[in-house]
Amino acid sequence: MSAGFSPGKLVQIATGVNRLIAPNPSMMTGPGTNTYLCGVKEVAVIDPGPNIGEHIAAIQNLSHGKIRWILCTHTHPDHSPAAAPLAEATGAEMMGIPAPEKKVQDRTFKPDRVLADNDLLETEEFSIRAIHTPGHASNHLCFRHEEHRFLFTGDHIMSGSTVVIDPPDGNMKHYLEALARLKELDLAALAPGHGPVMDNPNEVVDWLIEHRLKREAKVVIMLESNPGISLWDLTMHVYDEVEPGLHRLASRSLLAHLLKLEDDGRAICREEGWSLTPVD
Repeated sequence: MSAGFSPGKLVQIATGVNRLIAPNPSMMTGPGTNTYLCGVKEVAVIDPGPNIGEHIAAIQNLSHGKIRWILCTHTHPDHSPAAAPLAEATGAEMMGIPAPEKKVQDRTFKPDRVLADNDLLETEEFSIRAIHTPGHASNHLCFRHEEHRFLFTGDHIMSGSTVVIDPPDGNMKHYLEALARLKELDLAALAPGHGPVMDNPNEVVDWLIEHRLKREAKVVIMLESNPGISLWDLTMHVYDEVEPGLHRLASRSLLAHLLKLEDDGRAICREEGWSLTPVD
């Protein structure tokens, strides 16, 4: 692992913007959760990460200025649990959307300011705009640094891998719509919740949309030739290039694809078997 992707190391990614990686590496988080610190005199912390004491201390010790704002992209346990203790320690204002009543959510995150799409945090040094991007999570926000045209993507886009879309809170239709919307934002770079900065935003977005639509087309072909197929059997065929040990996770995204097709009127589920919707 390079020094730039070691936990506890502050790395500048743009003027007045630094990255600090949490010590929570795993298959799902890559090197760890990226925490971003924006500002010099007054600092906004984006995604403070898991509630790990050494990481919370590092955020405070390495911040160049007073921590005034804490912004969370969403409330999965690797992104927001450090927000409440960091706010208690610094007096910073917590901002984001509360956790939905679904599984695997951090309900300790209770924002002082609930953000809506297009809300703006304006400071003397920078401005950050909230972009509602549901799909991976219903309360997911991306944050656009208006001056640098960076988009802090949380788990909407990760570097080096695709994200799991896990129903019922995950929604493939919403995810694809939110991805397409990013192309309207005039972005210079993507700063993801995991992995390095990507300086080709439109190419990344186009690839992700194409990848998901190709997967959907593969689902349709399998449903056409195997009416009444179960989710698990479908997973083994549609994700045949994926290691079997990852099929359980893959089945969650596959279910999201199926629910999108059902919502589009193209698929139907009967007695736990999936088929294409009959054509009159």
